[in-house]
Amino acid sequence: MTTGAAPARGSGAARDRLRAWLVPERPACPEPVTDPRERRLIGLEIAVVLTVTLGLSALRSALSLLEALLAPAPLADQQVALNAPASTDAWLDLAFQLVRAMQLAGWGALAAYLLLRAGFALRRIGLDGRRPGRDALASAGLAALIGIPGLGLYLLGRVLGLTPDIAPSTLTDAWWRIPVLVLSAAANSWAEEVVMIGYLLTRFRQLGWSENRSALVAAVLRGAYHLYQGVGAFVGNVVMGLVFARYWQRGNRLWPLVGAHLLIDVVAFVGYALLAGRLPF
Repeated sequence: MTTGAAPARGSGAARDRLRAWLVPERPACPEPVTDPRERRLIGLEIAVVLTVTLGLSALRSALSLLEALLAPAPLADQQVALNAPASTDAWLDLAFQLVRAMQLAGWGALAAYLLLRAGFALRRIGLDGRRPGRDALASAGLAALIGIPGLGLYLLGRVLGLTPDIAPSTLTDAWWRIPVLVLSAAANSWAEEVVMIGYLLTRFRQLGWSENRSALVAAVLRGAYHLYQGVGAFVGNVVMGLVFARYWQRGNRLWPLVGAHLLIDVVAFVGYALLAGRLPF
């Protein structure tokens, strides 16, 4: 009896240590704003930020899905390119790709700036360099947790005819293709996680929203601006949004989410660019 009990305690202690390493206890939250005028201004600010950034992308994405569903070809026979050429001229195409990355970087910078103006130091949302090793480990774990099931969900969506063929890159084989794909992944991860997690969930806390309600709204919005990739992408990104939101709500560490998102996108973008047409699947 004694021999059988010791491993259980040891494994339980190991799980507790791993949990404490990856998901620290939730820190103190900002006090909810009670002044009616301040609450209205925060709500207006959220609406403006989402209109300028990912909220408008969600509306455009929904319209793209509707257009695809109304097209003569079935959704499963259509293709969506995530990084597509913007010009037939290689140098102009490079310029367009860099401008797009700058726009995404600007979205994240805008959200971070507004939090700074509101009195939130960036370390309060987890954008500091206090624990690079732990953040990197958490990034890798989260990337595996989200990326592997996400690929399975995409393949299931293809089988069921609910997801178009997703081409992570259709850029020409120019010398700058791989660096631009990595830059695109970095810009996407920065913009999405700073806006949707660091900024939006902080503002929801100020409005007194519950953690569950905040996580659900942010996750559904994340899924909505991926609707152009099909129903499977919507579901997968809602799940990703819920996991990422809960992780941040418990520890206020944003770099692991940015890093995990970066890893997922780099593997998808660069892997596809290097291997498409070279493997039987």
